Amino acid sequence: MKKLVFGVTAVLTVIGAACGYFFLTDSVKPSIVLAPANDVAAPKREFTLNLADAGAGLKSAKVVVTQGDKQITLLDQNYATPVKDAVEKFTLEPAGLRDGPFGLTVTATDRSLANFGAGNTTRLEKQMTLDTTPPRVEITSLAHNVRQGGVGAVSFQVNEEAESAGVVVGQEFFPAYKLENGKYFGFYVFPYDMDPKLFVPKVKVTDRAGNQAVAAFRYQAIPRKFRQDKLNISDAFLESKMPQYYDIITDTRDNLQIYLRVNNDIRKQNSVFLRELARKSAPAMLWDKKAFLRLPNAAPRAGFGDHRTYFYQGKEIDQQTHMGVDLASLEGAPVPAANAGKVVFTGFLGIYGETVIVDHGLGLQTLYAHLRQINVQVGQDVKKGDIIGKTGVSGLAGGDHLHFGVLVDGHETSPIEWWDQHWIDDNILNKL
Repeated sequence: MKKLVFGVTAVLTVIGAACGYFFLTDSVKPSIVLAPANDVAAPKREFTLNLADAGAGLKSAKVVVTQGDKQITLLDQNYATPVKDAVEKFTLEPAGLRDGPFGLTVTATDRSLANFGAGNTTRLEKQMTLDTTPPRVEITSLAHNVRQGGVGAVSFQVNEEAESAGVVVGQEFFPAYKLENGKYFGFYVFPYDMDPKLFVPKVKVTDRAGNQAVAAFRYQAIPRKFRQDKLNISDAFLESKMPQYYDIITDTRDNLQIYLRVNNDIRKQNSVFLRELARKSAPAMLWDKKAFLRLPNAAPRAGFGDHRTYFYQGKEIDQQTHMGVDLASLEGAPVPAANAGKVVFTGFLGIYGETVIVDHGLGLQTLYAHLRQINVQVGQDVKKGDIIGKTGVSGLAGGDHLHFGVLVDGHETSPIEWWDQHWIDDNILNKL
């Protein structure tokens, strides 16, 4: 027993010595990342500190600002237990600084016993400028007529470099792009499901300091009614279409349940994906300023904004909205690119099946769905009329056709406007 106790004691002694040696010899300093890294700031601009220490862990963090003989502590955080990572947020507002230069100092200390027990300290010092003046915005475009479910465009000037600029509609922000002439240009959407009384688009600009300006502009909202439709879902349809999704939905083979999850959950996932894909849009116009092509010799089968109620065996099972135009031509008809651009997606995309998405720049993209064949690759430049694939029945298509969609910043909008040169001239090109 004495030997056992002695052995345990020896092991604990060794472990303790090793820990002590580690803490004494830990020379790895904490890391500090401050965001945003701008050298100008507004009082309400929120800063984020990402702190990390891979050794003994963080002990404390501190943020101090100085201006003249004034010194104010904005953050003084002590960590009761060692932490490897920490995120802290602060603003300059409590400091009561005046416009002009000031100093910002961030320190982070770890729990090592290095430096005679004081630990390792990292110090970040920045010379910055406080700016409380919001940017000035001048609207330079006229005649903003927007149909419900459709697209508007606006151009404007800003008196300083903008960190972000665009149009706010409800809770959505549609980014604008700075053109070669120095003006900003942006598309925005009048959502199909928004009450026209609530449609109040405004330009919003944030400068590099974080100051914001909101500018109203004259517009005319044109309400529109959308068609109501009823669709019967048959067992034959389920048996033929749901096997496409067996690799995606693996916990059931109940075709009706799979269909409902595709029509709801996967539809929502597709919507999120389209918003993310919009970030790949080129910051310049890629199309030829002419009306977009429509699938040749095709009859319309379903319209944008059609509200669909789905029935199975006589009972209502779901409701959704159709967010494109369905065009039916010959089986396996060649599909032309509606306008010049760059291919940013090809492949199977949930409810859309085999899909191609072409970017036309400035947040504008077109979507070609339910294809049976894809002839292009991601990154490929296409000209108007280039054949990008063939119509098919992939995805939730009930028959051979093309689902054609137009997206602005990932939001699906009515394609019909883009087939009209007169509309393009009046509502898009004269804003440029």
